[in-house]
Amino acid sequence: YMSQNAAGLSWARVCKECGQQHEGPDSHLYEYQDEVDDELVCHICLQPLLRPMDTPCGHTYCFHCLSNFLKEQDFCPVDRQRLQLHQCRPSSLLVRNLLDKLTVMCPHNAECQQQMQRCELQPHLHNRCPVFRRLREEAEKRKRPSWNELKGRKGDGETSEDAKHSATQSRNHARDQPGLINPAYEESEDDNTPLRSSLVAEANVVELFRDEPEEELGLRIVGGKDTPLGNIVIQEIVRDSLAARDGRLAPGDHILEVNDVSLALVPHARAITVLRQPALLRLTVMQEKGFKLRDQRSDHHLSTPATSTASQPSHSPHGNATSNHNPGTVLQVTLMKSQRTEPLGIKLIRKSDESGVFILDLLSGGLAAKDGKLRNNDKVLAINGHDLRHGTPESAAQIIQGSEVRVNFVVMRPAEAQEEGGSSRDGQHSRASRRAPEPQYFRRRSTYMKDPPGGFSSQEKTVSLKKEPRLSLGITIAGGRDCRSRLPVYITSVQPVGCLHRDGTIKRGDVLLSINGVDLTQLTYNEAVSVLKAQTAQSQVVLRVIQTLSEDSEDDTEAGSKEELDFMDDPRDDALNWTPLWTRWLGLPSHMHWCRDVVLQKTNNESWGFSIVGGYEESHGQQPFFIKTIVPGTPAHFDGRLKCGDEIVAVNGATTVGMNNSSLIPMLKLQKNKVTLTVVSWPGSLV
Repeated sequence: YMSQNAAGLSWARVCKECGQQHEGPDSHLYEYQDEVDDELVCHICLQPLLRPMDTPCGHTYCFHCLSNFLKEQDFCPVDRQRLQLHQCRPSSLLVRNLLDKLTVMCPHNAECQQQMQRCELQPHLHNRCPVFRRLREEAEKRKRPSWNELKGRKGDGETSEDAKHSATQSRNHARDQPGLINPAYEESEDDNTPLRSSLVAEANVVELFRDEPEEELGLRIVGGKDTPLGNIVIQEIVRDSLAARDGRLAPGDHILEVNDVSLALVPHARAITVLRQPALLRLTVMQEKGFKLRDQRSDHHLSTPATSTASQPSHSPHGNATSNHNPGTVLQVTLMKSQRTEPLGIKLIRKSDESGVFILDLLSGGLAAKDGKLRNNDKVLAINGHDLRHGTPESAAQIIQGSEVRVNFVVMRPAEAQEEGGSSRDGQHSRASRRAPEPQYFRRRSTYMKDPPGGFSSQEKTVSLKKEPRLSLGITIAGGRDCRSRLPVYITSVQPVGCLHRDGTIKRGDVLLSINGVDLTQLTYNEAVSVLKAQTAQSQVVLRVIQTLSEDSEDDTEAGSKEELDFMDDPRDDALNWTPLWTRWLGLPSHMHWCRDVVLQKTNNESWGFSIVGGYEESHGQQPFFIKTIVPGTPAHFDGRLKCGDEIVAVNGATTVGMNNSSLIPMLKLQKNKVTLTVVSWPGSLV
């Protein structure tokens, strides 16, 4: 390939992976320095293989080339044997390593003469190439510094017409969903927020490559056509997983297609099956980018809606860090280096029990310590617009090193005082060492009564057994009110030998209610194990469980039979790793729910930053309210506790049961500076 003239390049058009200009979905371009063996060349594009895929008939192609070819044809291009993409598998590690080691030239070789292995080109471009760095810096200078912007935006030079188009796409996409109401998106002419404008969303293609067929992607998924959410939405990215290392997917992304199979009208269990395919996955996702700003006049003007929220000092009356159930205050801190290479004097770490990046220490005499605004234990949410809620200390350090003199931090500062519920953020035990153990907050039964979503219900089952006193029940359990999601105790396996398995009433996924009259619904895991052991020692055992049901039984049986097969293969491993699908929890009666309060705060008339579905609909009757979207750069996004798929059961203590959309939306909009949402959050299905 001819090397490109750097002067004619623009940051928006340059591929961030190979450094060349090509259309988004096209294959990457490389300048190879040596002859490449024919065995490593794709039979379709006649270039060295990119993401090689092997066919059952023994031929190898680039993933892009093969998937595009098989959209039109149903045979192998070389021997014309019948072929479908799902039959193909990623090439062996040996082949992929040989391709990674091919020598390539930096595409900006007019100024940068470096040669390297192909797998080293992307790190070279982002960390060492002077042309690539200059293009990025020029783009950053032209652009208003907006630290609320999510990572991975395709083109920083996006024109307003493009933005309008993508915003329109996003809104039209939202309107296609029946009952979708977007308080985050509504714009009234009299709300005195000249900076806020339309929402911007992009459809992006993300490819994830499983090295091992059984490897999890690390996504937690909610939604499906059998739930009020409709779409399949990413609730969470599991830390250190394949998806987390890839870095392009984020919570709140809507998955529209997987390997050209639309997920628009499939039930939850079917979507899980599609996402668990062992092959390389090509996901088409709709990603919210936040509000586009109207006022682009001055480069130093920073009061975007999100900034004004986030930059509250901790003593602000609206940012009261000690209010009940508040995890702390979000604030913005800008450090100015005297020169580009000056270190900030910040030690960053990760924690074992919570994803993200935390400040361990500020070196005395360093820039950050002198500035005095950052503190130990602050959680770093973003640096210079890069979203680090699921980032690593290494990626944060890279952003700081690559930045100009201004380094803009957005951090979450934990609340100082012990609140009634201990740490109200799930899984955040970072300060547990200097706090009393969490009290009985999670043992209270929910007082918010509501029906399950349409199509979901539950039934109680009782088993009475006479048995030998020393004989085990033969079940394994998980959950417990002390686990991260405050789940009730549920059964993860019923051993193939034993009285319960023979009886057949009790099944994996059932939630335990009581044993011999002892209530198990509000116990921690260890307490439940102790009670079960004590009661199993009796010769008579009465076990009560609750099973959740879904109308979509066809998919449930398909998933269920697969679960049983897996279970027989290796009961030990399966019992440890098995978790119920998200839809399993939806049918539980409300007295089994654990509710928590999330207090959101803002200044001015900006949006809270989330959209909802649910309420009363003629076709479905009364549905719970679910959070469908969380918008980047808004109070809901920076607070970090709300997740897509959470149910809102009350607003400021008033139940939402019986409300329709047109009642709840004005109620949310009327809250000027603070709102308390009572939510029920179930863990999404793991894929």
